[in-house]
Amino acid sequence: MTSAAHLAHKPVPGPRPDLATFWTRTPDFLQAALHCGDGGLSTADAEARLAEYGPNSDAAAKTDGLWRAILRRLLEPLSLILLAAGIVSLMTGDVIGGGIIVAILVLSIGLDTLQEGHAVKAAEVLRRSVALRAEVKRDGVFREVDVDYVVPGDILRVRAGDIIPADALILASTACTAGEAALTGEPYAVEKRPGIVTGTSPGQASNALFRGAVTQTGEAIALVVGTGRSTVFGAAASALAETEGASPFQRDLHQFGLVIARLSLALVVVVLATRVLMGRSVIDSVLFAVALGVGLTPELLPMITTVTLSRGAMRMARRKVIVKRLASIHDLGAMTVLCTDKTGTLTSAEITLARSVGPSGGEDPRAARLGAIAADLGGDRGSLDAALIQGAAGASLGWTLSGRHAFDFNRRLGSVLAAGPEGLLLIVKGAPEAVLALCSAQRSGDIAGPMGEVERAQATERVQALAADGLRTIAVASRPWAGTAHEVESADETNLVFEGLCAFADPPKPTAAAAIARLAHAGVRLKILSGDDPVVVRRLAGLVGLNADRVLSGVDIVALSDEALAVQVQSVDAYGRLAPDQKSRIIKALRARGAVVGYLGDGINDAPALKAADIGLSVDGASGVAQAAADMILLASDLEVVADGVEEGRRTFANILKYLRMGASSNFGNMLSMAVAAIALPFLPMLPTQILLNNLLYDLSELGIPFDGVRAEATARPQVWDIRGLLRFAGVMGPLSSLFDFLTFGVLILVFHASAAEFRTAWFLESMATQILVIFIIRTNGRPWQDLPRAPLAISSLVALVVAMVLPFTPLGPWFGFEVPPAAMLAGIGFIVIAYLVSAELLKPLALRPGAAPTGRAHRLPF
Repeated sequence: MTSAAHLAHKPVPGPRPDLATFWTRTPDFLQAALHCGDGGLSTADAEARLAEYGPNSDAAAKTDGLWRAILRRLLEPLSLILLAAGIVSLMTGDVIGGGIIVAILVLSIGLDTLQEGHAVKAAEVLRRSVALRAEVKRDGVFREVDVDYVVPGDILRVRAGDIIPADALILASTACTAGEAALTGEPYAVEKRPGIVTGTSPGQASNALFRGAVTQTGEAIALVVGTGRSTVFGAAASALAETEGASPFQRDLHQFGLVIARLSLALVVVVLATRVLMGRSVIDSVLFAVALGVGLTPELLPMITTVTLSRGAMRMARRKVIVKRLASIHDLGAMTVLCTDKTGTLTSAEITLARSVGPSGGEDPRAARLGAIAADLGGDRGSLDAALIQGAAGASLGWTLSGRHAFDFNRRLGSVLAAGPEGLLLIVKGAPEAVLALCSAQRSGDIAGPMGEVERAQATERVQALAADGLRTIAVASRPWAGTAHEVESADETNLVFEGLCAFADPPKPTAAAAIARLAHAGVRLKILSGDDPVVVRRLAGLVGLNADRVLSGVDIVALSDEALAVQVQSVDAYGRLAPDQKSRIIKALRARGAVVGYLGDGINDAPALKAADIGLSVDGASGVAQAAADMILLASDLEVVADGVEEGRRTFANILKYLRMGASSNFGNMLSMAVAAIALPFLPMLPTQILLNNLLYDLSELGIPFDGVRAEATARPQVWDIRGLLRFAGVMGPLSSLFDFLTFGVLILVFHASAAEFRTAWFLESMATQILVIFIIRTNGRPWQDLPRAPLAISSLVALVVAMVLPFTPLGPWFGFEVPPAAMLAGIGFIVIAYLVSAELLKPLALRPGAAPTGRAHRLPF
């Protein structure tokens, strides 16, 4: 047989337009379209179709190889600047500084690549999520083949426990039900039988089997219509093969890199051109100008970013969140809208008995008790039977099975003959309309009263009222058995006494409402995107505190243009009967209006939405496809864990902002001062090696930032990068730093008549003291003495300060061009440093003044 691997390179045709909703077509139409018959395919025909359609598998996820992943990160503007800075440092003689810059860049890129590397083989999860073998009719007989070799036109047979290998139209079935929760979000087993349906959603296709679903009971014979990527499963899984776009964090980091690149280039060009025009040494001017560009570049940003995010990932792991993509930590903190599937996230995906309603409409445990006896003695062990047995625990004690009539999916009911305290009793349970039609009486206390059309109508109204509350119901009836026990037949299921209704629910988790309120308080709005019935979604939304006034269905979404949908998503919080692509449309509509969107899902049908969102969240135990598509995996399927992750994401990003804020105040101010001094003074204010030493020591002082604490207000609202805020901060604190630098220049030249070497040494000391000590002021919005730094930041800063203050007075000082200044000059520098720190604390509120956050967007923190 032709190898599926050999065919993997062939293009696979998409679903034919007339077969996209194949369940609305007749078997004859499909067989004619697929050129096949009831006898199945011949081996030769199957091989030809395998060559035409390709193997029944999914496209491999598009992932970068190791070197492409490294190259992609290296080509970021900031990485290129740092690489150039390292090379320039080496060229100017700073071997240690240049080596450290390059090492930092290599370490940062390596850590980032390693963190995300385990997701490279995500597509392999898909192959473990589906059946390995399938039973198809070939050459007139059923035989097992590798699932990859199933082709359109095959006649497929599935039995209880089988994972369905392809999308297929049912030709015949016997008591067949399928679990489609991972595909459609429907928590109940779905009855599958031949027939024609008019609904266009897969959730309405009771006559179709879908790849990736599980056959729970019975068996079915079906015509294969779609395979591989032309299935509902394949369409969802193909999202993994799409090229992933840049995340908000990556886009903003790229933008910041471009800003730094422009500023560095402008500074280098202006200083170099001016000094050359003034007749200064060209070589000295080039080295000095390039050193200024290096000084303006935040060399440690990649490392600070990676270490901070990595530490955040470890902290989030302790909060039961596994991070697959480091940048997603920031994206989680920036999130303004969280979209979530219903089943398994807001609910426990465990059907429970919610009510036992008597014929009069009041609560009556008898219906649930009899239903539990029937379920325990002769049920099909489905989710409803399990809920009955658990909800009426011990009901079957003292009862034994004397006969049964298995659940008939055509009649939609089943029965048992039980012997117990009430003698021989026939118990019938099933669809309300089916059971009510067989009842001639209804229970009223200990007696049975007549049941006519009026009573049936009243019972039907109760079923509809329960359905409106999102509850699924079955009816229970009984009658005393006359004569000897025997196997129950359909003729025995007549003249029954209506005992009542059992209502079932997939209840919300106890923590759901509180977690949603916590997220709302943190500025994150929640929306339900479910494949379940809109009525059920409406009830759940109301129970967990969401706006349930309007629920849009998949049919409603189809009728809306992208522009109209973008308007609707602003006010509607609940959606039902959504196809996977419709969930993606809603997320894209939210993003188009400026929202940072997260999606939490655990099913195959959630994969496209997980990929479309800014931040994809899945849960431990979710389908392999969902986990492969997600950026983070929650070890506990609980929104409280999401809220914890949001808080941790904001704390992590807040520390990254501190580094940028410090760089904006010191690097910009000092380099501006150097540029002016280099033009105005007859000598270089600092030698290139001194500039690089200054920059290196300052960056080393900030190594403790990832371990610093964060004030509560910094995690209260969603956060994103704010280039304008950065420029505003630099525009206040940078000129303040330059002002005191110019004051220092004046004092050194006019008061102390310093030599060039003394000038450079004194200004180096002043520059290092002001840059490092101001860290303790601008790291917090509060008063520095009321919000002390954590020990790692205090140690790294003070150690760097001591090194900077001592180095000029050591034997290494002359090697860097330093000369020990007189004591009076040092005292004057000390007074200037104190005045600068007081001024910085007074002007800090102006620099940190927040701008107005655009509607629907994350709050843009000031730097």
